Amino acid sequence: MFSTLLPKLISLTSEAGETIMTLHNDNMSFIVKSDKTPLTQADKISHNLITKTLKKITPGVPILSEESKKIPFSVRRNWDAYWLIDPLDGTRDFLDGTSNFCINIAYVVNNYPIFGMIYAPFEKIHYYRLPGQTSIKLVDDICYKLRTQKPKRWENIVIGRYSTKNKQLQKHLRSKTNFEIFRLGSALKFCSIAEGRNHYYPKFGRCSEWDTAAGVCILEGAGGKVVDFQNQPLRYNTREDNLSSTFVA
Repeated sequence: MFSTLLPKLISLTSEAGETIMTLHNDNMSFIVKSDKTPLTQADKISHNLITKTLKKITPGVPILSEESKKIPFSVRRNWDAYWLIDPLDGTRDFLDGTSNFCINIAYVVNNYPIFGMIYAPFEKIHYYRLPGQTSIKLVDDICYKLRTQKPKRWENIVIGRYSTKNKQLQKHLRSKTNFEIFRLGSALKFCSIAEGRNHYYPKFGRCSEWDTAAGVCILEGAGGKVVDFQNQPLRYNTREDNLSSTFVA
């Protein structure tokens, strides 16, 4: 299935990324959603393109997007497999004019992501993992296998650009030694660990399932691990609110 879908998904995310980039640094207006996160025209355009194409190439497979209308758990609980997408992850960074935003697409089966793709439109880089295979970084049509790296001296800890005031995070960091902090937006934090640039990502505070699924799949395919604070893997589509547990990667 995915060997056939892969080129189509690469083409789809590239097209969505090109559309997003036409609006980058455009001083666009936005609205604030009920969860206090911003929503832009770029989010909507990317959502419409991705969902329309996924329905065409995988008819009958449910789709859950950050920008979808709310689908109650009473309906979702019957899904054995579905697409889980964030059409523009890192909207705040996008609005700030940084490069720290991406497109996330995951395929979830029985509560776990078996396929993940993250596309960074600014750098035109794809990260993906096919089921059961090693994760790949695709740059200029050249594939590189991803592999996490152990710290040689200092541990590079990556956190979000807006999470430094989180008291739980501050307390957690005080328990660490010999580390340096790097700030990076969106699910690209997972990718930075998968390719060995960073080593550790603690996540406290609000986080949704579409923010993590693709990144978790990719990082695990590079030899990494993502667990909650009970040392359990993250599970998906098990609750009404679509929120992820706090975790460390």
